[in-house]
Amino acid sequence: MSDTSEKIVKLDGVEKNFGAVRALDGVDLQILSGECLGIVGHNGAGKSTLMNILAGTQSCSAGAVSFNSDSGGGSRGGSGSNVGERAHNVSEAHAQGIRCVFQELSLCPNLTVAENARILHPRIKGWRWRRQASDLILNKLDEVFPGHGIQADDPVGDLSIANRQMVEIARAFTVVDTPLRLVILDEPTSSLDAIIAQQLLRHVRRFVDAGGSCILISHLLEEILETSDRIIVMRDGRIVDDRTAGAFTRQSLVEAMGSVVKEKEQEQLGFASKRAVGDPLVSAHPPGQDSGIKLEAHKGEIVGLAGLSGHGQTEILVRVFLDKRKAKSDLALVAGDRQNDGVFPIWSIRQNIGIGSLRNLLKNGFLDLDAERKLADSWRERIAIRTPDMANNILSLSGGNQQKALFARAFGSSAKIILMDDPMRGVDIGTKQEVYEMIREEATAGRTFIWYTTEMDELNHCDHVYVFRDGTIAADLARDALTEQKVLQASFQGAV
Repeated sequence: MSDTSEKIVKLDGVEKNFGAVRALDGVDLQILSGECLGIVGHNGAGKSTLMNILAGTQSCSAGAVSFNSDSGGGSRGGSGSNVGERAHNVSEAHAQGIRCVFQELSLCPNLTVAENARILHPRIKGWRWRRQASDLILNKLDEVFPGHGIQADDPVGDLSIANRQMVEIARAFTVVDTPLRLVILDEPTSSLDAIIAQQLLRHVRRFVDAGGSCILISHLLEEILETSDRIIVMRDGRIVDDRTAGAFTRQSLVEAMGSVVKEKEQEQLGFASKRAVGDPLVSAHPPGQDSGIKLEAHKGEIVGLAGLSGHGQTEILVRVFLDKRKAKSDLALVAGDRQNDGVFPIWSIRQNIGIGSLRNLLKNGFLDLDAERKLADSWRERIAIRTPDMANNILSLSGGNQQKALFARAFGSSAKIILMDDPMRGVDIGTKQEVYEMIREEATAGRTFIWYTTEMDELNHCDHVYVFRDGTIAADLARDALTEQKVLQASFQGAV
């Protein structure tokens, strides 16, 4: 980013209210050409709301959003266009060269990859439109995610959540007519493994170095520090810090967010140094396999599932879930794809939590509403779900707070086994540390966890780790033998 970078977007005193909740409280912000702006903050700090306003999917309650239409080939001339004086919408944002990759993905699951690309570019038309759309999206996928393996005629609903995220990201970077000036990436790596995430972040730097602008929102602070030119910290709907990336460290970012993250030594966490003995509670081969390494989990163990995304981790969790349900075992699942597999979208936050403990909330055959309310309220306090009323719809919460509700559902139940499918998507660093501590406490008390994660650091909280490759288990690593090198080696080459 040079000292002569042009201002492409300016926000003046932007506010956003949702009833009695003030999501944004007078935000002033400038976004410059040729910079990657990192944004961090706790769940509910206002990050996604601010991005929705920039993307035109929500209007501000007060304040103004303005663009310098002269820079980067905007759709209008003049010294700038003050969108705060009229309705700012998605069409206006697109005309200004702004695209957004939302935390909750926006692709149409009933359409193919090419058809979803066509939706973003109405100029693609005529009898060869399908070929044009296919070439457009596949070329961009090849550029951003080499070796992706996605086909243009794949129905989006059949793709894994990682592949859907890759398609949405690639689509945001495609250009047909209007020049691309700003790409907003809201938790873009939340479903991607470390290798694919690095491909994306390298592309972001290439795009920015060529004069484009990116906004990167992530709870992975290393991504923010390594990729951003400038970082802002949000808290309670306000910007509380704004500095160059080089002026921050991981610790100072955490402190600016208002978090106190407890760093614990391995010995304090009580990691197992060798496998438990006795009969396992869970014993399963990956689907379609009858030989090779078998997944086993004993009472009180935290078992990690690692490897590149889409290599069978989710499938074995589903298999265990269905097999144990048939056997009438008491277990719970914390879904990573919360929109498809986690939340009940027409229910309240309270109901979404209580459904995991339904049998324990019955009184004379009827649901005890007081007991359901007490359960939900206790978890709102314990896991800090940011809402004024647990009777509000679950979709009124930010993505990270929705995920907290799914944790509350599982932990508040009587389940002896808890399956977690990359569950930390969009969860802030402070809450992560609290959840890690809860997992260890619950495991010490006898609960068993099987935990798929795309974050290498989270494997350090597991007693042992299975590494998946091509639908099979390539390695079983004890905690004291776990290294990133061994995980990567097993992910790419098989057994270690």
